[in-house]
Amino acid sequence: MFAKAFRVKSNTAIKGSDRRKLRADVTTAFPTLGTDQVSELVPGKEDLNIVKLYAHKGDAVTVYVSGGNPILFELEKNLYPTVYTLWSYPDLLPTFTTWPPVLEKLVGGADLMLPGLVMPPAGLPQIQKGDLCAISLVGNRAPVAIGVAAMSTAEMLTSGLKGRGFSVLHTYQDHLCPEGRQVDIKKSSYKKLSKFLQQMQQEQIIQVKELSKGVESIVAVDWKHPRITSFVMPEPSPTSQTIQEGSREQPYHPPDIKPLYCVPASMTLLFQESGHKKGSFLEGSEVRSIIINYAKKNDLVDTDNKNLVKLDPVLCDCILEKNEQHTVMKLPWDSLLARCLEKLQPAYQVTFPGQGPVVKKGKICPIDITLAQRASNKKVTVVRNLEAYGLDPYSVAAILQQRCQASTTVTPSPGAKDSLQVQIQGNQVHHLSWLLLEEYQLPRKHIQGLEKAPKPGKKK
Repeated sequence: MFAKAFRVKSNTAIKGSDRRKLRADVTTAFPTLGTDQVSELVPGKEDLNIVKLYAHKGDAVTVYVSGGNPILFELEKNLYPTVYTLWSYPDLLPTFTTWPPVLEKLVGGADLMLPGLVMPPAGLPQIQKGDLCAISLVGNRAPVAIGVAAMSTAEMLTSGLKGRGFSVLHTYQDHLCPEGRQVDIKKSSYKKLSKFLQQMQQEQIIQVKELSKGVESIVAVDWKHPRITSFVMPEPSPTSQTIQEGSREQPYHPPDIKPLYCVPASMTLLFQESGHKKGSFLEGSEVRSIIINYAKKNDLVDTDNKNLVKLDPVLCDCILEKNEQHTVMKLPWDSLLARCLEKLQPAYQVTFPGQGPVVKKGKICPIDITLAQRASNKKVTVVRNLEAYGLDPYSVAAILQQRCQASTTVTPSPGAKDSLQVQIQGNQVHHLSWLLLEEYQLPRKHIQGLEKAPKPGKKK
């Protein structure tokens, strides 16, 4: 609605009666706001103006401006918060998440299509058609747009996340969004700077030191604190080819992926002496050390042949099959260690640059490259599981479209609940190989399907 310049009809200070009516309208429109929050949003004494304007399509809109910042706008007797207001009240509306490159399209006036949604682990918020919703970006909970749902959550899922999801009314960086980025503590719930600093220090976000009586100084800031990293302002998309354009300025760096082993219930007796219990995660070197120490502590190393280990009841129960219980009495070290690793559950640890490690059970799925036939016998290249390695499918699609000079699409990956796949026209495995191995420096062992590249002289 505000993607293009609008025409201002009038700009007047609000009257006392209109201010009270606005508070009542806010309370009705947003019942989750408490009385104090409504008073903060619509202040009693601060300057508050009513701006009547015409949007570029001719819609008559009333905008309420407090302290130079638009806080609300009214269209056809419906009241809407601005993104400026949602930064102060991020949980005011049900929030849906999209990829950073999508913001540029929304600012340009596009609606949010369902393939652009990111499916959170807990599922999509439950809404009905016509509900007002907020839109945020991956890695940033500060809303960047508001829109009206074109269908209910149930209808979105039934459609396979295809079609138009939200009619976008207002976005960060549109003509309604102010350039100023100041924060008025007096208009926050803290009211005073000292209370704000005290709360931030209690949450270990900052360290405050009193230099002299009444004079305090911020001496340290934890820039990696979740409250800071999850509430950064989105920046415009840079022109350079960086991964997740619009959300980070640094080029993509691959995550550090470390294989781990998880102790199952059947192996707890073997590992409890070393202080580990069911569900403990261990590296391969730790497993090896624990097994060696266990064997030596319990005098299980064969005195005649140091390369053999005698199996006590615990080792028998943990690593032998039932038909081996009375026949296998000793094992070589390498066989013993190999059997132990096989009986442990696979797991892995992923650490992205600047973030803490994340441990998950199972084996990490490799980036999967396949070739498929589409309509009219056309060949396409499909790549899946990019998100597991911190890669944004939309950014990858945009880069491949330019490099391959071929059409690309991003769609939900069949059979994968929270994953997207990139489809490129033609056999583009060579280009994918360059992008993943050379540009992104991903290890070859985490990519499958590179052998599908066209042979020299063979038509793609």
